[in-house]
Order: sequence, then structure tokens, then C-alpha cells
Amino acid sequence: MLRTNDISPVIAVIYCRVSSQSQTEKGDGLRSQETRCREHARFRGYEVIAAFHDQISGSALERPGMNALLKSMRRHRANGFVIIVDDQNRFSRDVEVHIALRRRVKEAGGRLESPSMKFGDEPHELLVENIQASVSQHHRQLNANQTRNRMISRVQNGYWPFYPPLGYKQERAKGQGKVMVRDEPMATVIQEAFEGFACGRFQSQTEVRVFLENHPDFMRSRRGNPRRQIAKDLFTKPLYAGLVEYAPWGISRREGQHEGLISVQTFERVQQRLRGGAYAPMRKDSTEQFPLRGAVCCAICSKPLTSNFSKSKTGAKHPYYKCFSKECVRYGKSIRRDAIEGAFAGLLRNLSPSPQLLALAKAMLRESWKRHMAQATNIAKGCEQELDKIERQIATLVDRIVEATSSAAIAAYEKKIAALENRRLLVDEQRLNAGQGKRTFDELFELAFQFLASPLKLWENGGLVERKMVLRLTFGGQLAYCTNSGFSNPRISLPFKVLSASNGSEVANGGEGGIRTHGTLSRTAVFKTAALNHSATSPSRHK
Repeated sequence: MLRTNDISPVIAVIYCRVSSQSQTEKGDGLRSQETRCREHARFRGYEVIAAFHDQISGSALERPGMNALLKSMRRHRANGFVIIVDDQNRFSRDVEVHIALRRRVKEAGGRLESPSMKFGDEPHELLVENIQASVSQHHRQLNANQTRNRMISRVQNGYWPFYPPLGYKQERAKGQGKVMVRDEPMATVIQEAFEGFACGRFQSQTEVRVFLENHPDFMRSRRGNPRRQIAKDLFTKPLYAGLVEYAPWGISRREGQHEGLISVQTFERVQQRLRGGAYAPMRKDSTEQFPLRGAVCCAICSKPLTSNFSKSKTGAKHPYYKCFSKECVRYGKSIRRDAIEGAFAGLLRNLSPSPQLLALAKAMLRESWKRHMAQATNIAKGCEQELDKIERQIATLVDRIVEATSSAAIAAYEKKIAALENRRLLVDEQRLNAGQGKRTFDELFELAFQFLASPLKLWENGGLVERKMVLRLTFGGQLAYCTNSGFSNPRISLPFKVLSASNGSEVANGGEGGIRTHGTLSRTAVFKTAALNHSATSPSRHK
């Protein structure tokens, strides 16, 4: 292009686009496009004043980089602009989007150029341009279909091709591509949340949320999840049990190729609690300052005590519990927090059984554990028989689907097959884990016996969640407190009721369900102490 010294050079801007952030991180597409466009501008004698980049699909009309480019063109409309793109498919990969963007460029006073093709307004130039846009759209749609089909195959084979959930990360495995693996410390935190909710350590999703939010690692990794949806988002993902499914593609639940953080049994217990409405509320105003709020009631009117801080003349704040029932003679009268919580600590201290009785309970439970492990062969054989039965039922339903002509009947059969497949996974896990405990007896029950030996230690050293757990595991219902007489007739939970017997003394606990024993432990009662830990320690599946 020939120019004289008194003719101003043509002003040009460069537009570059890649489809995603990963293409920028793994490749050099944007810089390569810009280099080629600058070479074209130098050859044509243009003055390049700016380069605009986008990391977005070619089918998108609204693009940050393109919008900024057009805004700059409108601001300097009198000078006119040339927009240089490396290729037509870098400008757009959709016919309708291409036409809309061309219109916007023209309205802004610019024109397109490319080192790969000629943009123009002549009929034959527009024909070639539109054909090229159509070809680009076809390639984009074809690539999308191929990618989708490959992802469907991955899910069908038990892999998760999408972004991994909290607690997992993707790593390449030889011969498998990317496989999800545990991402610590988040994996352990989420595992504890699942198992705690399954065994009743956490009575509500709110308590699970409080537990999770007390872990800084979780708060840094939550990726913007709404506060109230944290537990629900976690508990409804079968991925955590080592399973994969994807309803939008019609892929039913199946065994995954990744290690589950929890067992299928634990996941099913969580689903049962969710369906059963296990939402015993944890008060929003329950704090570390008043752990007994909601658990202690007035001994006179039986209404729960509330709590607050009272400010003295010096400005210091003092914690109190109060009865706010207007019908009660104790209405509005304060009880010092230290007094009521000191009395509660005394209750816990008195629950500690004698070392001899605790040792006897441990010996009896160990004996039962050995018998259970010896029955593993029979358990595995029963699971195999049930698996055969399930396989026959599935085969029968498949035959009915082949013969069925009603779409409603086919849908009903498919629903039954999905339920049987889910049951098959659960039974198969039971078969694999029969007699194959991932932990020894001491590992499973040592913490439970430490708690039974002294619940006061956990109360004194634990946070709000641990203190709520102490309340649930030691007492059955609200505790009635009176300023003059303290706690009256607390209903003690069964394990502590039994273990409180020592030196041949008789246990006669108040309230319904009290039991009596004369220096000898009830075998059934001792077995029930296992519920403190056993339901939360089912081993997760390992690939």
C-alpha cells in the first residue's frame, strides 16, 4: 500500500479469541493470533493502537473483549477502524452471531480484515463469508457432539468427566485418563460430616453447616455455595460413596472408578435421614457462650430456658439463663451461667463408671465382636444369594421391557431396574466388607469407651458441636433445673444408666425405661453402647 508523508496511516485494532481459559494456560493461541495479525498490519501499513482478547465460545454474542473493542471504535468513530482477526472462526463460529457482530462492527464505523480471507460487501464475497461461517458452525457443533459422546462413555464406564466436587481432585492415571482422587484435608472433613450425620452425631443440616464452617479449609474451598445449602449439596452427591450417575444423559447409578469417601451403606443412611425429616433444629442463637440453651428447661413450668448477657453499672457483661414464661413464678429471674453449667458439669462427673465395670463392658463387647467376625462367611454367602436373586429380577424386568408396548409400562420397569441396581451395589459392598473390617476392635471402640469413662472431658475440651453431642449421648430429653435444688430426675441414656452400677449396687434410674441390674451388666445394654461409634465407622470402598 503506497502512502505519502502527509497521509495519516490507517488505524487498526486486533481481535483474538480462544474458547476457554484452559486453552490460554496450556497453549499460546492468543499470542500466536496477535503476532500474525500484527504482521498483517505491518505489511498493509496500518497503525495498531490496541489488541482485544476474549476467552469465550465462538457461539456467544456478548463478549467482554468485543464489547470493549466496539466501545473504543464508537469513541473514535471519525477516524475509522480496521479490525484484524486471524481467521473467520476466531471472529465467530455461529452464523447468526457472525451476522450480528458484522452489523455491530459496521454500525461502529469499522471493517473487518484477515490474513486468511477477504471480508467485503460484494455478493460473491458475502457468499464466501457466509459459507465459511456456516462451516465454522458445523465444526463447532460436530466437536461439541463428539465431546459429549466421549463424556457419556466416560460416565458409563464409571468415570466423572466434570469438575470434581469438594474433597476430590482430578489426577491422570496410566491407561485411564483423569481419575478423581481424595483431596486432603477436605476429603477427611467431608467424610466426618457424612458419618456424623449418618450416626446421629449431627441431628440437623444446620449442625453439619456449623461443623463445616469451623474448618478454615472448607470455607476457602466452598466456591460460593449458599450458606443454607452446604449440607444438602454434599449429602445428595452419590460420588462421595464411590458411585456415578447423570440423570440429564439418562445414565443410572453405577459403581465408579474412584475411591469413595464413605461407604454405600453410610450414604443410604444419610438419604434415609434426609427423607425422614431428620431436622431437629439447632437454635440459630446457640453459641459457645450458652451451650445449654434449648437443652435445659425450668423445673417449675417445664419451658426451655433462654439466655442473655446483662450489663452492669461498670459496663461489664455477665451471662445469665432465664425463664421467659409469663405464667411461671420464676418469670424473668436470672440464673448465673456459672451456677447452672457448674451443676451440669457435676452431673457429668457423677456419670463416670468404675474402671472395673468399664473393663467388664469392654470384655463383653470384644467377645461379641469376635463372634460377629466369625460369622463373616455366612454373611458373605447370604449376600451372594441375594445378589443372584437381584440379577434374576433384573433379567426378568429386561425381558418385560423388550415385550412391552406401553411407554408407561417401560418407564415403570426402568424405575424398578434402577432401584434394583442401587440395591445390588449396596449388597455387593456388604459382601466385600463381610469380615474385612478396615479397623481393629480397639480402633473402632477405644474413643467410645474413653467417652463413656469420662464424658466431662469432652464437654470441657470440645466446641459447640461436641458439647451438643455430649448432651444427646448422655441424657434422654431436656434437663429440668431449679435454682434451689439444681437438676432434678435427669433421664440418663441407657449406656450410662447401665455403667453407673458399681460394687454390686442396684441401679434404679428415674423416668421411663429405667432398668435394674445387680452388679452384672445387661448384655443387651452393653451391645447398645456400640452404637456410639459403630454406625459412623463403616469402611468406605477402595478401588
